[in-house]
Amino acid sequence: MLNFELTSEQKEIQEMAMKFAKNEMMPNASEYDLKGEMPMDILQKAWSLGLVNTCIPVEFGGAGFSTIDSMVITEALAYGCLGMNTAIMANDLALLPIVIGGTSEQKEKFLKPFTESYKIAAFCLTEPGNGSDAAGLKTTIKDGGDHWVVNGEKMWITNAGYADLFTLYGTLDPSLKHKGISALVIDAKAEGIEVGKPEKKMGHCCSDTRSVTFRDVKVPKENMLGQPGDGWKIAMKTLDHSRPMVAASAVGGAQCALDHAKGYALERNQFGKPIAAHQSIQFMLAEMATKVEASRLLVLKSAWLIDNNQPNTRLASMAKSFASDSFMEIATDAVQIYGGYGYSKEYPVEKLMRDAKLIQIYEGTSQIQRLVIAKEVLK
Repeated sequence: MLNFELTSEQKEIQEMAMKFAKNEMMPNASEYDLKGEMPMDILQKAWSLGLVNTCIPVEFGGAGFSTIDSMVITEALAYGCLGMNTAIMANDLALLPIVIGGTSEQKEKFLKPFTESYKIAAFCLTEPGNGSDAAGLKTTIKDGGDHWVVNGEKMWITNAGYADLFTLYGTLDPSLKHKGISALVIDAKAEGIEVGKPEKKMGHCCSDTRSVTFRDVKVPKENMLGQPGDGWKIAMKTLDHSRPMVAASAVGGAQCALDHAKGYALERNQFGKPIAAHQSIQFMLAEMATKVEASRLLVLKSAWLIDNNQPNTRLASMAKSFASDSFMEIATDAVQIYGGYGYSKEYPVEKLMRDAKLIQIYEGTSQIQRLVIAKEVLK
């Protein structure tokens, strides 16, 4: 028998996260967006409430959240601010490979500190010339005897300027393609690491995005996740977990855009009545609401599959592509409903439209998701 009801515990988590989003994130979202600064005080508060690092298992100091719990939290935080949520979510993206591919000793060493104080992690996969073609990455991992030696450059790395830890993917031999990819956990303060200047972005402006260059960086042998060549498998399993999370972010942003558009449509008068009374606006709101609901269901099913130890690659990509594309459409329609005011930074939907665009791009573009879906369908 199907049950679409959240548990009482999940409702409490949702209420707490939404309260934080509305009271702490939303009132400060515009300020930090304009300044382009990481809101460290707000992120610290989120950590103190247990809303950061949701992937860490209870045996290593985590809260023991299920994947669905994480989706509920992510949707609520994205409702408050997409940029702040990206900074929070990036920690999970960087720590998930350790949860998935790490030994008990590695999990104790690398995960536990993130539950004892607020720390920041960054996921280093994308390179200047390799985004969608992750198997073609050029960063090298060479055997240095009692350590590994890393050389290469990573691009678009969220949290890079504030990170305590990097989870890096490199290749033992570029000719091996995905079979040569391996994953390392690296101290962000290690000698030979150079972090670039902050990128000036269209949206998610308060999240930190930079390039990171590795020059003869020495990494202890025991910091490799799995065996040499296991990196691709770990990365793909990580994305199966993280793509629903990105999709949940899209749902939170889309719900926020819909709520703003609905509120404005009920208040704004044209031709002697609220614009919500005009059928053209009603149809737009109906489409927006339908897309939000459908996106949320895809997110929850893809998360449910993980929690029930079932493959979710197809659903994860469906959720990510549909929710992100829907968010872009919903945010655009919200701006349209606001009219000229929607184009002004004084009103919230302008930021939502800018933030929506990135969701279609990172963690695998909407086009890459469709390639994944087609491959799964044709199996």
